Order: sequence, then C-alpha cells, then structure tokens
Amino acid sequence: MKMIEQLEQLRIATQLAKQLGRVAFVPTMGNLHDGHLTLMREARKYAQTVICSIFVNPMQFGANEDLDKYPRTLDADIAALESAGVDLLYFPSIDTMYPKPLSDQTKVEVPVISDLYCGASRPGHFVGVATVVAKLFNMVQPDVALFGTKDFQQLAVIRRMVTDLAMPIEIIGVPTVRNADGLAMSSRNQYLTSEQRAIAPKIYAELKQLAETLSQDLSQLEQQSADSQRRLAEAGFEPDYLHVLDAETLLPLTDQSQHGVILIAAKLGAARLIDNIEFTCAPK
Repeated sequence: MKMIEQLEQLRIATQLAKQLGRVAFVPTMGNLHDGHLTLMREARKYAQTVICSIFVNPMQFGANEDLDKYPRTLDADIAALESAGVDLLYFPSIDTMYPKPLSDQTKVEVPVISDLYCGASRPGHFVGVATVVAKLFNMVQPDVALFGTKDFQQLAVIRRMVTDLAMPIEIIGVPTVRNADGLAMSSRNQYLTSEQRAIAPKIYAELKQLAETLSQDLSQLEQQSADSQRRLAEAGFEPDYLHVLDAETLLPLTDQSQHGVILIAAKLGAARLIDNIEFTCAPK
C-alpha cells in the first residue's frame, strides 16, 4: 500500500490510477474498525484502485466535543488497511487541508437538511462534513465514493451536495456493520464502560421493535416513539432525538410515504450513539 501525505504526490498517483480504470474512495477519520474495513472491501467491487483517507476534521467538531480525545491510531490503521487490500492511503496534515484559520476557510453548506436532527444538536457539524468531503473529492477525484448508512443523515447531506454541485462521483451507501448483539460499530463505542457496553444494544432493539410496529400500523406513531424514548431513558440513556421520517426526503412521513427511516441519537455515559433503521410504511 502506498502512503501519501503531500497533495502534489496524491495528484500524480491518482492520475496514474485513472489510467488503470476506476478509482474508489473511502474518507475516514481513522481509528478504524470492521465497519470501515467493510467499506474498503466493498469499494473493490466498484473500482480497480481503492483509496482511503485519514484526517480528523476539526471543522465538524463543535465546542466541548471530543476533538482532542478522538483516538489517533495511525499505525494500527495502516496495518488494517493493508489487510483490507487498500491501494493508497492519503493522510494530509491540518495545514494541507486548512491553510487558513477555520473562520476564514471557504465552506460548503447544504441548506435545510444540515440544520435538522444531528445538525440541530450539533450546529455547524454538517458544514464541516460537507466542506471536508468536498475538498477531499477535489483532491482525490474519485469515480465512486462509499459511506456507511449508519450515518444516514450524513449520507443524505453528501448525496445532496454531489447532486447540487454536479460532482461526477457515484455515491454508494453500505449497510451498517453491527456487533453480534446488534450495536452498530463506531469509533466512539470505546468510550463506553463495560456496564454501559452491556446496555448499549438496547438502542437497536428499540429501533427494531418500533420499525416492526410502524410497518404494520402508523396510527400511534407519536405515542410509540415517545414510549421508545422513555424505555431508553429508563435503561440509562439520555435520548437526544428519535424521528420517524420519509427515507427519501428526511422529512416527516406523509400519506404518500412508502419508505420510512427511524433516526435516533442518545448519550450513554461519555458516548453519543447514533443509529437508524429503515422500514416499509404501513398502508394508510
């Protein structure tokens, strides 16, 4: 696996890669787990060259969030990427990504959708995500990019950005990778204590139960959603939000909605957990 830190070297490498065929790209913040590595292996199905980036993006962290604590595990990540068959790792410095102070940096904002749900709880988060992904897309110039559906809203923001800005990139969503007990794999799971780790799978259990109910009957949606949040709170979670939405628009369900998604975010100790589940809406 080739490892590149400088943008000039990356441009040369990607030009050579495009002569061999399609280029697939998976942007990450490192601290890789099996969910990330599934993206790498899936990327091979779409392209001859697979490129991964590792950059802990300060623009998507808010005040009092875990930027300083976010794990940096480059040596272990390199070994994992090599085992997954990645061809090139790009790990730019902060000066390469943001040569100016963040306050003076040109930013990319996807309106409306960026201000809802996680965006409401973490103001500016999706501006940081859209900006860094747009910049990495310009640097790598991939044919296809892969993202996990665990970050369902993030995936929607990126798809909208690519469409609105006419970026010639195919965006692939890859299903969430879960532990055997159902907990979605996440770099932040390591913030959980052993007791909290035993409780954490309840978040997905509630999602599954609610999705099964709503696929048969939507008439009590608000009450059933409230009951799910209450049960999670009783189990020790601090629910941030639970929203039942149209999976295509990420807006509330309408009589025309056929494909729904439940988005949830909750704190458990020091970890902020997010998850989602898609379902077929019950007939009206």
